[in-house]
Amino acid sequence: MGAQTDRGLTLLISNAGILTPGPIETLPLDSIRREFEVNVFGALAVVNAFLPALRKARGRIVQVSTWTAHLPLPFNGPSGASKAAMEVFATVYREELKRFGIDVVVAVAGNMKTGGPAKTSAALARTAQRMTPEEHELYGQAFNAFAARLNAMQSSGLASIDAAKRVIELAEQNPPQRSASVGEDADEILRAVRTRSDDEQDALRLHIVGLE
Repeated sequence: MGAQTDRGLTLLISNAGILTPGPIETLPLDSIRREFEVNVFGALAVVNAFLPALRKARGRIVQVSTWTAHLPLPFNGPSGASKAAMEVFATVYREELKRFGIDVVVAVAGNMKTGGPAKTSAALARTAQRMTPEEHELYGQAFNAFAARLNAMQSSGLASIDAAKRVIELAEQNPPQRSASVGEDADEILRAVRTRSDDEQDALRLHIVGLE
């Protein structure tokens, strides 16, 4: 999404994202590819298309990511992996575009009420319906626990207007931060990733999805 703030700053807010939940073993590879097509390749195409205008205006790119790129969750692999990939591209863009006066900011989002909860619930239901009896035997109980937790987290997330205000706040900061959280839950997760051991992070991710 292209925009110009009240301060006259030309922005590109890159926030495309879809969700493909489920056990990696059971997910069709085409479904995972589609998530990467939207979350990664689609985002790259949009950024590249806007770069001539951003160079001219010495504008700024805000790449919206998610805390699951930093603390990947079971049954949420494609989402975390695709957003982690975009964070790498954002870092590379930052260095490649610095000499043109273009800043790149990564906004690490927590759970947000931005139309996502209903879509998330539908995606979770589709995954459960698609499982074979054998897959249900292997993963059904654990996936249902994950689905219940994810639906609850999405429904109690940050209001869309507050999320938008925070993203604009990050976009307008001078000097800009390289990466910052959007929402208290994202802030807590990023702090945990910085301070906890690998074993503690494993325990945390299992706790979050109700599998401890």
